[in-house]
Amino acid sequence: MVLAVAYTWDFGLVLSYTNLWAKGLGVTLAYSVGTVLGGMIIGVICGLLLLVRSRWVTLPVHYYVEIFRCTPLLVQIVWFYYALPIVLQVELPDWFAAGLGLTLYMGAFATEIFRAGIISIDKGQWQASRALGMTGGELMRHIILPQATKRMVPPFVNQSIIQLKNTSLLYVVAIPDLMYTGSIIVSDTFRPLEVYSSVAIAYFVILYPLTLWAARLEARVDQ
Repeated sequence: MVLAVAYTWDFGLVLSYTNLWAKGLGVTLAYSVGTVLGGMIIGVICGLLLLVRSRWVTLPVHYYVEIFRCTPLLVQIVWFYYALPIVLQVELPDWFAAGLGLTLYMGAFATEIFRAGIISIDKGQWQASRALGMTGGELMRHIILPQATKRMVPPFVNQSIIQLKNTSLLYVVAIPDLMYTGSIIVSDTFRPLEVYSSVAIAYFVILYPLTLWAARLEARVDQ
């Protein structure tokens, strides 16, 4: 008969790596903010391009969106990190190559969020604005975007939350984020239970308030 051995938790040993945890958290947050902002810029530009009545303009954007939405993010990160420098025959900084896949991935989803927000505005308002003699820029700035933004913010915040979780995939290319930091500490302490529990708790502490905020935004839009 095999007797179960009681496991003795020791978070003190894990918490002794405070500086390493702080650096890992900083890398995670930096990639999260940077890729979300980059994705937002891509989303605004590509979302507007999808509204152009020209297949020469919309088709490339459409394929970009579908390629990044229909392939695994992990594959994208690995491809941009290892394969893109070979294709371009240019040595890319590791931090840039790793973050490029994340940014373009976020941009693909942001494009759909932006496009959906724009076309969700009733067509009658487009027609009425044009009847009043508004230009395309005035129509967007004064009528469409103020209403569409309210509808776009909740899904964009939700996608940003997902993006923060997605940064944990960077560990496969040795970017020193929270997850990779955890793997280093595990190899040093042989305490995977405490280490990976700490990683999970860190993500929860960051993400739970954001999910509550996203829920409030959705409730405001529904009112």
